[in-house]
Amino acid sequence: MKLKIPRDKFMGQVQVGEEGQIVIPKEVREMFKIEPGEKLLFLADKKKGMALQRGAL
Repeated sequence: MKLKIPRDKFMGQVQVGEEGQIVIPKEVREMFKIEPGEKLLFLADKKKGMALQRGAL
């Protein structure tokens, strides 16, 4: 069964590379207009999970 995901949402899988890097999928970069060199804030909580947010400290 194929999931029907709304256009303003994304679900996918990324792989952690040898140096701990991940690639943000093209669909997500386009959805949020993320450009090369842009800074993203990485948020992590052991109980709640991980998230990326636009902007820096």
